[in-house]
Amino acid sequence: MMITIIFLGFVLFETTLTGILHKPNQKRGDATVEAVSTLSLLFVTKPLAFGGGMAIGALLMPQYKDILVSQPLWLVLGLFLVLDDLSQYWWHRLSHMVPWLYKLHRPHHNAEYMSIRMVYRNNLFYYLLMPGLWFSGLLVYLGGGWVYVVYVVVKMAVIFGAHSDVRWDKKLYTIPVISQLMWVVERIISTPATHSAHHGKHAEDGVTHYKGNYGNLLFFWDVLFGSAKITRRYPDEIGVENLPDTTVAEQLLWPLCRTGEQIVKIETKSEADATTSI
Repeated sequence: MMITIIFLGFVLFETTLTGILHKPNQKRGDATVEAVSTLSLLFVTKPLAFGGGMAIGALLMPQYKDILVSQPLWLVLGLFLVLDDLSQYWWHRLSHMVPWLYKLHRPHHNAEYMSIRMVYRNNLFYYLLMPGLWFSGLLVYLGGGWVYVVYVVVKMAVIFGAHSDVRWDKKLYTIPVISQLMWVVERIISTPATHSAHHGKHAEDGVTHYKGNYGNLLFFWDVLFGSAKITRRYPDEIGVENLPDTTVAEQLLWPLCRTGEQIVKIETKSEADATTSI
């Protein structure tokens, strides 16, 4: 319920401040991809993956059911941060390195705008295969549900805020005292500035960092693993250069639906050459 309220709050902000239905460079089919992928995640994919994790727990470790109920908060929260958020960081990072995984993730970057609309925009198989959802189901089976209900609300609030084109961080950078606090905040959680850089279209703009800034809840993972770039600026354009055209069906259902071209080669700098700015 809280996640829905927060989501609708960002919908209201965008509707009022930036316009949610008509985004710059919006293409025919964008709304369809976003609606189908979002509804599929909420009502099919996540229940399957989450339930699968719980089923694995029941099958392989029934003797440990609810063992986390009596464990300290810091331990259970740490397990979620590592098994869910850290694993999602690496899943996201691999999705920009492995061509077939990128085909599952490409719909997210096919949008040439930032918006709350495209938070869940991915191929229908992307989330089904995401390890973090399976691990979260397992941890809930083991008794971590009492932490998860708070953890997932905080995580989704950060993710919503990082994707929305209502740049809540922009004004804060201009207030001296808060700007100093933001130095810490932007190295801990994802912000509109750091995450929109990941969605930037032109590498030469000095802001775009397509091969980095992968963090979802914690941007700290990018800092820790050398994939962070912090500029406090926003790219002029959103999207990906030099990708062939695709269809709504391929975005949602690849590899079941293909347009005929070979798996796209990601023409961006290697991990070793990626610029890090911390």
